[in-house]
Amino acid sequence: MKTLKMKAFQTICRQLTSSKGFSVEPSPRVGFSTSSYWCGRKKKMNPYEEVNQEKYSDLVQSVLSFRGHAQTPESLFKEDTLLYGPVSKCKTPKQDEEEARVPGNWFPLFNAERSLKPIATSDASIPLKIPLQRNKIPSVTRVLQQTMTSEQIFYLERWKKRMILELGEDGFAEYTSNIFLQGKQFHEALESILSPQGNLKERDENLLESGYIESVQHVLKDISGVRALESAVQHETLKYVGLLDCVAEYQGNLCVIDWKTSEKPKPFIRNTFDNPLQVVAYVGAINHDGNYSFQVHCGLIVVAYKDGSPAHPHFMDPELCSQYWAKWLLRLEEYTKKEKNQTPD
Repeated sequence: MKTLKMKAFQTICRQLTSSKGFSVEPSPRVGFSTSSYWCGRKKKMNPYEEVNQEKYSDLVQSVLSFRGHAQTPESLFKEDTLLYGPVSKCKTPKQDEEEARVPGNWFPLFNAERSLKPIATSDASIPLKIPLQRNKIPSVTRVLQQTMTSEQIFYLERWKKRMILELGEDGFAEYTSNIFLQGKQFHEALESILSPQGNLKERDENLLESGYIESVQHVLKDISGVRALESAVQHETLKYVGLLDCVAEYQGNLCVIDWKTSEKPKPFIRNTFDNPLQVVAYVGAINHDGNYSFQVHCGLIVVAYKDGSPAHPHFMDPELCSQYWAKWLLRLEEYTKKEKNQTPD
């Protein structure tokens, strides 16, 4: 068998040698040619072969021998931050579109026919306290609750589920009840502090010594000239009502003041979610409510903490109030459209 294979190989070699199109020459390069074209070309050089391997041998060795922990999303984000810097949060097209929206039925925040100073009356020193009338007109709180964004609803539901998993259904119900009670007592204590002496009931010393009251002490020093406490407002044109916490001067500016409690620090106004919309809704209402003889141009959100740490006051000047007023009008329009769609013809 081997003899037959050898003979066949020799025959092929003789045919190639005698062929005109092929040649075999003693040369450093050996190749075949057909039609006078040499197929034996130089082999392409691998670019990695040109790298100084001795120079980078330590680096290659360290990379190949590295055994790190498994990558996690958190570690990847940290690496990206180190390599490329912090993430620049760009606004989505939807956010840009929302900010570009203009209320269809624009109504001014301020009343050009009303003065900042109240009309002099015999009982001007006694803060107004108008009771809230229950009627079909929606409240500011209801409008904001019914027009929450999908993102707000998602985070609220996620927080609720997490709390129920931790506390159980009954524990969560008790927790929310306690939060509501603490907020109610906090407002009662503030009303007691800010009311004139002749209008005080017996003060509850336990309330006045709470962490929340201690938290707002530095803010109370800047408040004077109280005009209204726990008083109802109604926008006579836009048709909504609300119950504001306080109208008073803060550092010389007449403000609608909203007292809030929180378990987490809220050092920036953006941390207060829809609270600025609530404040400007009250500002707009009080400026067009016949029960009030003065006008308000500013707002103040005060976030108090149970542990007594200093509260964060968020002052809203007329320009900032105007910006939030436009957003409030959009939410009010959205609520009105929803109500019309739900109402049968």
